Amino acid sequence: MFARTPDGPAVTVTGAATGPALLVKAALPALTESGGRIVMVGSTAGIKNTPGNMYSVSKSALTSLAENTRVLVTGSGVAVTPIAPGRVDTPFWESHPTGVVPDGPAMTPDHVAEAIVWSLAQPAGVEVNTVVVRPTGQVH
Repeated sequence: MFARTPDGPAVTVTGAATGPALLVKAALPALTESGGRIVMVGSTAGIKNTPGNMYSVSKSALTSLAENTRVLVTGSGVAVTPIAPGRVDTPFWESHPTGVVPDGPAMTPDHVAEAIVWSLAQPAGVEVNTVVVRPTGQVH
């Protein structure tokens, strides 16, 4: 079912969810004091899952962590925004388990950065809860 060793799926999900959770826990006092913003970058793979793909599961876990964090900090002045980019032209595809780069459009990392900057630029009291950004023409 899974393209990796039995340890692979656990490492994938742990890295995608536990690392950000620990970072939020450590930063939360300062973020609460400053009214800061948390941005978690996931993937459209966490929204449109691929059967047997633990990367999709890990990105779904990150989306759930973002919503859990948002509810946790509600009323504290801290905003939480998960961003789910679609296909981005990065070295990720060179090491893809299938060895195949999917056909179709791709964004640049700058496109994703612009979406993050946009979410951070919202006025105080405005929270963007979910941003899905795909290249025009990407199906999933």
